[in-house]
Amino acid sequence: MRIVYSEKHKLHATDEVLKEGNPFITEEIPARAEKILSAIRSAHLGTITEPSDHGLEPILAVHDADFVHHLREVYFENAAYWGKPEAVFPHAFAVRQSRRKPRGFLGQLGYYAFSSGTPILEGTWEAAYWSVQTALTAADFLLAGDRSVYALCRPPGHHAARDFYGGFCYLNNAAIAARYLGTGGARVAILDLDYHHGNGTQEIFYDDPLVMFCSLHADPDENYPYYWGGADEVGEGPGKGANRNWPLPRDTDDESYLQTLELALDAILTFSPEHLVVSAGFDILAGDPVGGFAITNDGLRRIGCLVASLDIPTVIVQEGGYAIEHLGEYAVTFLKSFS
Repeated sequence: MRIVYSEKHKLHATDEVLKEGNPFITEEIPARAEKILSAIRSAHLGTITEPSDHGLEPILAVHDADFVHHLREVYFENAAYWGKPEAVFPHAFAVRQSRRKPRGFLGQLGYYAFSSGTPILEGTWEAAYWSVQTALTAADFLLAGDRSVYALCRPPGHHAARDFYGGFCYLNNAAIAARYLGTGGARVAILDLDYHHGNGTQEIFYDDPLVMFCSLHADPDENYPYYWGGADEVGEGPGKGANRNWPLPRDTDDESYLQTLELALDAILTFSPEHLVVSAGFDILAGDPVGGFAITNDGLRRIGCLVASLDIPTVIVQEGGYAIEHLGEYAVTFLKSFS
């Protein structure tokens, strides 16, 4: 198996952030990717490759151009405004009653974000940009004939929509890879296995009949991101029926998860995609600090085997997973099913 990885993720140094003079505590830190990389190397799982640069065009095929400009420039605008460089956090949000898009960056902070725990640092844009290139390079290998490729993306991406970010996500790696794989009209399925619903991915493809989005995730009535992920969200317009959600209760165990996964895989097989993108979140494992399921390591192995049994060319894109000491073990367990 090929593994695509970029050290540029370390520029998004979330373990060194201050918020209003106090340490900003977050589970999404550089050690996540490094633990996975170390375990992959120790397991001799495959060849590790640096991503190639595909430029902005594939990003702009998914994300709004003004939103992309905001992500690139807001750290420096913020530093100029306040007279000092510091992490950028929104303090107000554009809720349902908003009637205009503000011109100033202070208003745009909350216009383009939907949650407050996703800071923009000096290196965030470059890290997010190369996270996308990691996914795109994995897609290139798939198009060249590989059956499965792992994109070790950080920051993750599945909460980022066309013109908003949040949930540790800035650019939607899985969605950009799916759009890229679908060039020329190919059908692509996205299977989101993160504990949290991939709301950004859903919204990007909600009316697209050529991309199926299937997600198993925590019940949004109880868990982040709250406002998306219901079973009744099935797509709209020409994409109606190509969006499928299976919200699951807290403490879902291996057997319940696997039974539901079979429903999702049946839906994917019926859709008959030429390519599959898996948003892999290892926060489904028991004991994850921001999760709530009871999936075991053996359950994860069985999940990987079921997905691999589809025998569809697959890009696996790293999303969540925050039990740092076990992340490498989880990644190797899942990826072995595809190697």
